[in-house]
Amino acid sequence: MEEIGELAAALRAGRITAEALVERSLGRIARLDGALNSFVALDEAGARAAARDSDRRLAAGAPRSPLEGIPLSVKDNLHAAGLPSSWGSRAFAGFRPEGDELPVARLRAAGAVILGKTNVPELTLEGYTRNDLFGTTRNPWNPDLTPGGSSGGAAAGVAAGLVPAALGTDGGGSIRRPACHTGLVGWKPSIGHLPRLDGFPAPLADFETVGTLTRSVGDAILLDAAMAGPDPRDRRSLLAAAPQPAGERLRIAYIPRFGTAPVDPVVAAAVEGFALALERDGHAVREQAVFFDLDDAARIWHVVSRAGVAWLMDRPGSRLPEEAGAAVQAMAADGRALAAADYCDALERTARLRRRCAELFATSDLVLTPTAAALPWPAETPYPREIAGRPAGPRDHAVFTGWVNIAGVPAVSLPVGLSATGLPIGAQLAAGFAADAWLLEFAREAERMRPAPPLPTVQAVS
Repeated sequence: MEEIGELAAALRAGRITAEALVERSLGRIARLDGALNSFVALDEAGARAAARDSDRRLAAGAPRSPLEGIPLSVKDNLHAAGLPSSWGSRAFAGFRPEGDELPVARLRAAGAVILGKTNVPELTLEGYTRNDLFGTTRNPWNPDLTPGGSSGGAAAGVAAGLVPAALGTDGGGSIRRPACHTGLVGWKPSIGHLPRLDGFPAPLADFETVGTLTRSVGDAILLDAAMAGPDPRDRRSLLAAAPQPAGERLRIAYIPRFGTAPVDPVVAAAVEGFALALERDGHAVREQAVFFDLDDAARIWHVVSRAGVAWLMDRPGSRLPEEAGAAVQAMAADGRALAAADYCDALERTARLRRRCAELFATSDLVLTPTAAALPWPAETPYPREIAGRPAGPRDHAVFTGWVNIAGVPAVSLPVGLSATGLPIGAQLAAGFAADAWLLEFAREAERMRPAPPLPTVQAVS
């Protein structure tokens, strides 16, 4: 499937209609998604009606934005009117919100056509995509493997060409790692860059942001422009954007590994090649060790996530105590064992890590790391049991992404190569708080320097 920019040009020129795009996506979903399980709900009637409205505007020469008539998917933890919001849980099966969450509403106002909802792990808290309600999502590059999580359904749908782009969320790498594992661009903005209202409760405090999975950085920029902008009801969105660094030669802190955590040698080699390409392009790339306390980050993630799940489980009227799956039940039990003092300690550790990041970005413009420490692993397995010949724990594959969420800074995952077995590899670029606009522009230049590998052949099935 073409990129959004190409489709927008074809729509404006009359070479294709929005209705035809919707029918093409629905046809591909019918033919291909049985093997992938990326979509969990479709709004066929609503999408067709919205497409007809878009075609009338396009015919009148009055598109609302470059997104007019473009079909998109929405992750199943984001509210979209006309569609269920299941959050990957039997506890929310059948729940239909009355309206859109703010980012979805802004996309609709820009003319995008919301086609359906994509699969997630329960409560979007795991690094692969499976739940007891909808089952397992698989990777278009190799259906035996996972696309990662928690935006795994979103990533699989875009990589397979079912839709040109997807809306997801990222609380610890949940957009960037699935993008890495499926050859896409994964965009995670700063806290508040895309304001949020009218959605599910937030078990991860302010760590989770809305973002996008696209075939190019240019498409990420188009979607970001439609959703960004302050809303006084979300105070985090009122902060000013950070200025662009002076000069064209950026200072890039390259961190190939975090402490002693294992990294697949194929991943390490691909990201090192990207670092060398940035250096050849004239940037000051400096290899260094991890700049924050890894134990602090691990403790923060454990306390905030587990306390958040326990809070959700114990809310009045919650069906989670009876309906949640085994993984969520175990997380809630861990959370109930924590004290209020543990949560206060996690907040203080968070403030300390954010200060440390601010200090780093005063002397470095970007941080470059691998996006994920491992290649995709078997689809039914929560995490790879081994990385680089060493036993691996539940978060070892995800070690490079969580600090970005704790710090609240923007980051983008770019595809930078393929393994010998034909699996995609991603590199992560992170910038200082509120540096979203210039990070995206830099990523677009970096993308031109090292084009993404072609998407899997399933995309080409017609």
